[in-house]
Amino acid sequence: MLAPGDRVVVSVPASSANLGPGFDTVGLGLGLRETYAVEVTSAPGLVVELAGEGADELPADETHLVARALRTALEVCGVPWVDGVGDDSRGLRLTCRNAIPMSAGLGSSAAALVGGLGLGFALARGGELTEDDLTLVNTHAGIAEGHPDNSSASVYGGLTVSWMPSPATVRTARLTVHPGVEPLVLLPTSTRLSTSIARGVLPDFVPRADVIQQAGRAALLSHALTADPTMLLDATQDWIHQEQRRGVYPESMGVVDELRSLGHAATMSGAGPAVLVLARAEVADVVVTEVRSWGRTWRVLRPGVAAQGLRVESV
Repeated sequence: MLAPGDRVVVSVPASSANLGPGFDTVGLGLGLRETYAVEVTSAPGLVVELAGEGADELPADETHLVARALRTALEVCGVPWVDGVGDDSRGLRLTCRNAIPMSAGLGSSAAALVGGLGLGFALARGGELTEDDLTLVNTHAGIAEGHPDNSSASVYGGLTVSWMPSPATVRTARLTVHPGVEPLVLLPTSTRLSTSIARGVLPDFVPRADVIQQAGRAALLSHALTADPTMLLDATQDWIHQEQRRGVYPESMGVVDELRSLGHAATMSGAGPAVLVLARAEVADVVVTEVRSWGRTWRVLRPGVAAQGLRVESV
């Protein structure tokens, strides 16, 4: 039973999905972390405090995505939602410190789901998250998202390949990224794009020849990221989603084209408009210098790979 004063803090990383050919299946945890805290109070009701990215735009109530995921996890654990109903004098204070840019293709919604679920399970378990709990978080977040690429990378960090053998099952393989790979994120400062718009332009059918090409490059992607980064340019070629979306993020695709013409493994990050460059470590500085020489209004982030995903920071 929760008691006033019970408190948990978790952090969860950003993610980049697809990485070119791994559409809806491959994710990479990035070292840019959100921090969420929940505390049981003696004042009835839910208080939501927001800071950081999107703080002025997100709802500060029970409809916030982290709060909804927190509620789901508590209910799974058999803990009734603490909302001050009836004679229950307990409440919750939820604090969200957001570091992931919204509507950018860096998994902000997946991180919110994973973080909220992690808060709920950790609070119900007395401040711990077991491997079984992470599996539950991975499952619930993947189902809620509909495709577990971003959410699995936020749960586990590193490189993940995920699939759903049934609508209610999520499976994830966890791979170690080669130390010679440095992810770079190029973020347009004035452009956002909702995932629903980006997905809405995709065709219902894909030519068989394109599917064959895509399957081969997706297999090569795992090898390039874990064993041989020199193959990353070929391994990040896509046929089934990036070109089809060119019209909704033409500036970003122009950046992808330009960097790939220079030999750098640039792809769209998730649904965009951020661009991910899977740079070989020895040329990462060259890529950064090149982008900054353009004089365009792009932020260049060097977040590194998140070696760890969802974690409890304190209780």
